[in-house]
Amino acid sequence: MTGHPQPGQTRTDPDPTGSVPHQVGADPADDDPALHLGDVEVARYVVRPDLEPRHGRRPYLHPVRTLAGTPVTDAFPADHVWHLGASLAVQDVDGTNLWGGRTYVRGTGYTWRDDHGVIAHTQWRERTPDRLAHTLQWRDRAGGVLLTEHRRLAATPVTADAWALDVDYTLTAPAQRDVPLGSPATNGRPGGAGYGGFFWRAVAEGEPTAFTMDADGEQAANGSAARWVALTGVAPGGGAYTLVFTGLGLGDRWFVRTAMYPGVCVAFAFDRPAVVPAGGRRTGQHRVLVADGVRDRAGVTALLAAAESA
Repeated sequence: MTGHPQPGQTRTDPDPTGSVPHQVGADPADDDPALHLGDVEVARYVVRPDLEPRHGRRPYLHPVRTLAGTPVTDAFPADHVWHLGASLAVQDVDGTNLWGGRTYVRGTGYTWRDDHGVIAHTQWRERTPDRLAHTLQWRDRAGGVLLTEHRRLAATPVTADAWALDVDYTLTAPAQRDVPLGSPATNGRPGGAGYGGFFWRAVAEGEPTAFTMDADGEQAANGSAARWVALTGVAPGGGAYTLVFTGLGLGDRWFVRTAMYPGVCVAFAFDRPAVVPAGGRRTGQHRVLVADGVRDRAGVTALLAAAESA
C-alpha cells in the first residue's frame, strides 16, 4: 500500500504543480508542495495531513521517488498505519506520543492511550522548487508547545541516476523546562526497539537488504553507529533502488528493520533517553541518497564520493 487514505483519514488532492516559489512567511492554506530537480518531481511534502490523532499527525514526505520514478516510501501501510513516508516522529516526548499507534508502557506493553500530540506547521520560511524551509511546533494533546522546530528540506542532483535529500532541523525547548525524548526501548521494551527520530518507511516487494560499511543484515545494522546504512530493494511493480542514509548525531543510533517491514530511523533514544535542555537546542543534519538500481558496497562508496563533490 502506498499512501491510500485509511478510515478516518481524508485528504483533498494536492496541488499538481507544487513548484511555485513563495515569499518567506507566505502560507497557502491547502498546498502540499513538491521538491523538483529540473522537471522531475522527486518528493511530495504533505504539510497538514488530515488524520486521526492516533496516527500521529505530522508533516511527511510521500511519495519520494528515484529519478526514474520508482517510489521508495510507503504511507499508511496495513502493518503500521501510522508509518508516514519519511518524517520526524518520536513516541515519547515528555509523555506525549508523537509517533502514532500504541504507546509502550513499562510493565504493561503496548497500550492505546489518549496521549497523542501533533507536529504542526506554523509558517513557511522558504519555498523554491528544490528547497523548503518552515517553522513547526511539537504540541501535546492539549495544544501545549513541547518543542519549536525550524526544518529545511533540500534536493540535490548527484549523478544521472541518483539524487540527495538533505533534512536539517533545530528543535528548541521552552526556556522553563527540559524536554526528555524516549522510545519503547527506554520505556522497557526489549529487542532493540529504540525507534523514534528521523524515520523512513520504505516500500519493497519482498524483504530488502540492509548493510553498512563493514556489516550485513538487520541485526548487525540495528543499534549500530555506522557512518552509513544502505537499504536495497525492489518496489512493487518493479524498479530496483538503493537508499543510503547518513548523518547520525552524537548519541544517535540506527534503527533498522527489513524482516518485519522495510524501515530505517536515525534514533534519538535507542537505548537511553535524550534530553533537549531548557532553552537549549537539538540539531540534526541527515542526508539520504536515492538511487536507481541495486548498489553493492563499492557502488555505495562511489555514490557517497559523488555526493560529496556534487
